[in-house]
Amino acid sequence: MRILLTNDDGIYAPGLRALRHELQKLGTVTVVAPATEQSAAGHSVTLLNPLLVSEVYEDDGKALIGWAVEGRPADCVKLALLELLPEKPDVIVSGMNAGSNAGINVLYSGTVAAAIEGAFYRHTAIAVSLEYDKKIYDFPTAAGYARRVVEQILATNPAAGSLFNVNIPVLERGPIKGVKVLPQNVSPYTEKFDRRVNPRGRTYFWAGPDFLCPDPRPGTDVEALADSYITVTPLKFDLTDHARLAEMQKQEWELG
Repeated sequence: MRILLTNDDGIYAPGLRALRHELQKLGTVTVVAPATEQSAAGHSVTLLNPLLVSEVYEDDGKALIGWAVEGRPADCVKLALLELLPEKPDVIVSGMNAGSNAGINVLYSGTVAAAIEGAFYRHTAIAVSLEYDKKIYDFPTAAGYARRVVEQILATNPAAGSLFNVNIPVLERGPIKGVKVLPQNVSPYTEKFDRRVNPRGRTYFWAGPDFLCPDPRPGTDVEALADSYITVTPLKFDLTDHARLAEMQKQEWELG
């Protein structure tokens, strides 16, 4: 199996390294990932600047891991598929992200965006993220769970362009209870900004570290993740509201 691995935390992120180690049990893994952290980059792409690319090797300097791209996660997947890979991958995996990408985080996430880009090109794509608590991450253990979930997704022979979002709960909270396939939560999150004034008297804001969903909808990814379940959510990138589309197509439109 040929596996393209990318992320939004950067090619040197420990989550990517741990997931690469596990995915090598399934086949050949080639990494094309951002040179620097691109968290919350969403599905942005680089248009007005050149995309510089450099080869990255194992610590011993002998084996090629892949390429570091000075661009966004979606850029990495585009370049990998159109320029860098000698053969098409059988699956694209994005992660493992430091922090969950459940609920509306899906819309901000560079990790998920990279997987979406792969699905655009009709490849099976899987985003993988690890929830955190006080910045504690057990990436090696989580990567083992992720690899087994990836294996089981691929065993179903998903159609070309299939897209999945996998979230692994905080491992320090207790044992994993199982896997649940659930929809994305769309309940509001709470956010705060720290208001400050710089030495020149200009007001500025720091986004607060807490991005919480106090009241997730029952039966969604956020609720199950908090209950120590691994969540799998099939996604699609067609944002059309088809029910409203049908209704609005019956409407008479006038100009002038």
